[in-house]
Amino acid sequence: MPSFQPVSFPRSKRQALLCVLATGTFLTTAAPMLRPTAAHAADCADLVHHAIPNATFTTVETVEAGVWRSPQNQLTHIMTAPGMNLAGHPTQPANPAFCRVALTLRPSSDSQIRTEVWLPLKGWNGKLLGVGNFGWAGSLMYDGMVTGVGEGYAVASTDTGHDSATPEGQGGRFTLGHPEKLIDYAYRADHLMTTTAKSLIHAFYGKNASHAYWIGCSLGGLEGLIEAKRYPDDYDGIVAGAPPNPIVDFNAEQLWAGWMSYHNPALRVARAKFQLLNKAVMNACASPVGKKQGFLDEPDACTFTPKQLLCTGADSSECLTASEVQAAEQIYRGPVNPRTGEVIFPGPAKGSEDGFSADGKAFPVALDLFKYAAFQNPNWDWTTLNWDTDIAEATRKVGPLLHVDDNLEPFFRHGGRLLMYIGWNDGHNPEQLAGYYQSVLKHADPAAKDAMRLIVIPGMGHCYGGAGCDTFSKLGAMDNWVSRHQAPEKLIASRVTDGKVVRTRPLCAWPSVARYDGQGNMDDAASFACVGPARQP
Repeated sequence: MPSFQPVSFPRSKRQALLCVLATGTFLTTAAPMLRPTAAHAADCADLVHHAIPNATFTTVETVEAGVWRSPQNQLTHIMTAPGMNLAGHPTQPANPAFCRVALTLRPSSDSQIRTEVWLPLKGWNGKLLGVGNFGWAGSLMYDGMVTGVGEGYAVASTDTGHDSATPEGQGGRFTLGHPEKLIDYAYRADHLMTTTAKSLIHAFYGKNASHAYWIGCSLGGLEGLIEAKRYPDDYDGIVAGAPPNPIVDFNAEQLWAGWMSYHNPALRVARAKFQLLNKAVMNACASPVGKKQGFLDEPDACTFTPKQLLCTGADSSECLTASEVQAAEQIYRGPVNPRTGEVIFPGPAKGSEDGFSADGKAFPVALDLFKYAAFQNPNWDWTTLNWDTDIAEATRKVGPLLHVDDNLEPFFRHGGRLLMYIGWNDGHNPEQLAGYYQSVLKHADPAAKDAMRLIVIPGMGHCYGGAGCDTFSKLGAMDNWVSRHQAPEKLIASRVTDGKVVRTRPLCAWPSVARYDGQGNMDDAASFACVGPARQP
């Protein structure tokens, strides 16, 4: 992400004077308390007077309607996809006018957490939205912020304490020799971002936010679970998409196919063979709707096995060799602890074979967790990974920071609502997340069953994309739940192509599934009903 521009304010001598103050005193020390925190800020520029502990203001400016342009970085193409739009918009509307406050938070001597809070100048709905990160973070989620402020929310985002635009901030490198930065990344940055945003909201509007919501997917989904666990009072509603939890086990599964095919080259499989397997799975298990639209409706009910494609003679493009069958079976199963025989983390679901890879290479994002965060060794050789002792050691090192157990009772007691979602074509098998969902409910007060929902989306990839309907309003679903007490039993999702909605489909609260009525338009959500699954959980 590019560096912040100099502090800028609207045109007045008084504001020009504030600009001078901000670029001097306030950029080197935390701003002193020059006015009561309960007072309503006269304008955006006055926020430089608001004291935030261990923080410096870097930009305080008014952004006029329609002029914001997000910096272009590695996440731009992801966050601008319709399926990632927090409000379910096929295209992103232009921004309204808002007050932009950028700060650097330094809770430790090694912390440098870039944070921004955007405050609508008109039409604030009284609520706060925290926007979760993606991958290893390292940049602010500007596109999600634009969506939120456009919906009337005060919005906050953070880079979690490192800059992915720098060599040392890419991937997990920033954790090497920097335990405080790992703490910032794990939970401290998100919590301080939230408390900072709430403080600025009170200073600017003269009252507290009525509700606070968190929305994120992948890392952002895990961040949401960590917030619910560590700081149950921070948010009233959390939308956690595809949370990789426990992350050590999940990253181990991401390394599994490369590791097994490295050690046994016979298990290396060409992409064309995985595509063949996917075609066979679709032919055997897809519904008429799924065959037309290109995905399995209920992968967990599919009984097709790779052995059904085993070559009876010589290898050909229409069959799988015994080694290819073995590789596919082991990918579906996931890695196993050699001592206990237990699956560490299940492999991907049926129907997602087109995304399989067994090429003897490591998955970089997953590799960084072990190499940097867990083992603090940039020269660690992933091919030596011991599936018993190394997984246990990595869990001991980073589990206390990044793993979330199944006790979220304090969050539910606070009145919190938790909506998790995931795609069947994600490399993260939704059955694992459904298991976590059931475990949380099992160990929570019975009332928690009304405070938690899981949505599993046919045909959707990791957080978005794929052949399914991936675009829906996470923000609307959560606000309806918290503000209007309407639990998300059924949501309407769209598939968007070139900015246009080409079909719709209901998303049903797990374990229900959307089933076609056999008569209506397959591209219309009205032709589907939420019913019990073919395979009972």
